[in-house]
Amino acid sequence: MNAPKRPPVFWIGNGILAVAMLMLFYMGPLSDALGIWAAVLWMVVAGVGMALLLSDKSEPPAPD
Repeated sequence: MNAPKRPPVFWIGNGILAVAMLMLFYMGPLSDALGIWAAVLWMVVAGVGMALLLSDKSEPPAPD
């Protein structure tokens, strides 16, 4: 099984989206500390993660 490897940008985008998901779990304490800027920060982090994920132009894996 010789599957094509994904570029690092794909994995960095997934990592950043994981950070955005963790931010949602802790949005209560974050909003207490940062106010409305917690939501703005979450939108920026999620947007950067999606931009990196969608910038991956490699071929999708072939179906088995």
